[in-house]
Amino acid sequence: MSAHCCEHDTPSTEAIHNLPRYRRILWIALGLNMAMFLVEISAGYAAGSLSLLADAIDFAGDALNYGVSLAVLSAALAWRARAALLKAVSMLGFGLWVMGSAVWNVFFGGVPDAPVMGTVGTLALVVNVAVAWMLYAFREGDANMRSVWLCSRNDAIGNLAVMGAALGVWGTGRAWPDLAVAAVMSALALHGGWQVMRQAREELVQA
Repeated sequence: MSAHCCEHDTPSTEAIHNLPRYRRILWIALGLNMAMFLVEISAGYAAGSLSLLADAIDFAGDALNYGVSLAVLSAALAWRARAALLKAVSMLGFGLWVMGSAVWNVFFGGVPDAPVMGTVGTLALVVNVAVAWMLYAFREGDANMRSVWLCSRNDAIGNLAVMGAALGVWGTGRAWPDLAVAAVMSALALHGGWQVMRQAREELVQA
């Protein structure tokens, strides 16, 4: 993903359009993400898949992010920027946790269950694409709105990688495809968190 994709001008608070529709979408996204967290945390442990466990934690983090977004949706720009900073920290923390877990699993992890990975990864992709599609119209908002869009977009990319890892594990009988996907998901979280943090800091200066 190029840095150019994350560059845009920050609008004023009044630039947020169709606020009731955006609020409804956030509630739907929150519910879907919580449901997928429960599905993936169970499947990840059952399959022994780090990429599924990482995706489950990502779903939980996104649900929390949607809740924060709903809480500050009508707040002043400064408060929304502070909320975006908190979300950026959570994205960065998730990325670091996944990277550390991938390194640990290189030495101590087993081979995950590929069919479970593929099935759950496909379901997660459907959910994330649906959420990303609903949020697409709001992707050029302030840092708080942009962080929501980035999370959904990155999650969909991560789900494709999980499905590819399932094929790799099935074909090789080894765990390295699962660990490679975990590293990709970590990089996405670190990149997205940095982008959101940078914009939120700019908005705090403007506020």
